Amino acid sequence: MEFSESLKKYGDFQRVYRKGKSYANKYLVMYVWRSGTSQENRIGISVSKKVGNSVVRHRVTRLVREAYRLNETRFERGLEIVVVARPAVKGRSYGEVESALLHLGRLHRITGTDRC
Repeated sequence: MEFSESLKKYGDFQRVYRKGKSYANKYLVMYVWRSGTSQENRIGISVSKKVGNSVVRHRVTRLVREAYRLNETRFERGLEIVVVARPAVKGRSYGEVESALLHLGRLHRITGTDRC
């Protein structure tokens, strides 16, 4: 991802959960915190065991990461984002996951037309 890096540490996720704002739809929950410390976004993806076995969870993670990567230029910079997958996302296509991600971006008002 050109303009982003991953959230990896437990404390980073907890900070976004505590300080950030959340919106949800049928498939995903998105927490966003405007850290404002850099020109990069930091994104973390969480998929619990309620979604399915490890194969299913990993596929959902890849779908969300790819949907974000291909639409990365639409998102504002300087954000910390955590995307939590809901059990309903199991078995959904890439198009449905991408649509859900962009819908949440519009709710947070962090996406627009191509910003690059």
